[in-house]
Parts: sequence; C-alpha cells; structure tokens
Amino acid sequence: MDDRLFRDAMGKFATGVTVVTTKHEDEAFGMTANAFMSVSLDPKLVVVSIGHKARFLPKLQNSKKFAVNILASHQKDYSMAFAGQLKDEISIEFEELAGLPVLPGALAQVSCEVVSEHVEGDHTLFIGRVLDIRVTEGEPLIFFSGKYRELVENKLETV
Repeated sequence: MDDRLFRDAMGKFATGVTVVTTKHEDEAFGMTANAFMSVSLDPKLVVVSIGHKARFLPKLQNSKKFAVNILASHQKDYSMAFAGQLKDEISIEFEELAGLPVLPGALAQVSCEVVSEHVEGDHTLFIGRVLDIRVTEGEPLIFFSGKYRELVENKLETV
C-alpha cells in the first residue's frame, strides 16, 4: 500500500495533541506528538513514539526523562511551535514538574523516567514510569484528518 493511503487512514483516528518535553544540558526541548498513550495502572506507565528523524530523539535518549503536556483547546500555538510550523518563535516560560520542563496551562502534565526503549520501524517507543502528575480543567485540543479541531459535546435528545 502507498504511504499516503496509510497516513490518510491513520488520520481518521481523532487524537489529542501533546508536546513532549525534556531537559538536556540544562536547556528545555520539546516536540509535538499525538503518538501517546497510557500503558499500565500498576505500575503507572505511559508510552510516547518518537520518529528517528526527529531532532528531539537524541535529547530524550540522553536525558532518559520526559514530560507529556496534554494541550488545551487554546494552545494550538504551542503545538505549531514545537512542530516547527510557526514563522516567528513564541516566548515560553516553562513550569517544572519533577525536575522536568512543562507547559503552563496544559490540561495535564505527566513527568516520567524512561524504563525501556523499543525500536520499531522508523520510530522508537519510550515507556515511561510516571513520577508526578498535574491536572487542570479545560477542553482538549483535538487533531483529526490533518486539522486541529475542538471538542463539541454531543447532547442526545430523548424522544
């Protein structure tokens, strides 16, 4: 099958949007990712998938720690900035959670230490043991079919 067909099919799965961050040589780095999921409740584990061409990959491999920032609906600029899609840089004042840089206003911030790495195809999967979590209220930023979306509540009417 062709790559475009595969990408189009995978784009039909609506996802939240995250920015994965780490600290390398005392500097904060991040990248936009929608390949994130929880793995286990006991122990608390999550996984992120990082492409082998990503500049973020060696920084994460070196630091062995990462934070996942689940973006709120008003944080599209963060997503675009960390995906390299903005012409002008935006100023970001990071917060900290368990010693890792996190984005202010994210719906959830999840700090992790890498417990294993798995090379699969053109990506590496990083399993992270959760060190700390911070959660706030709000609506999520959604990505579907190559576009940012907002969540709309589906109110079913009873007849």
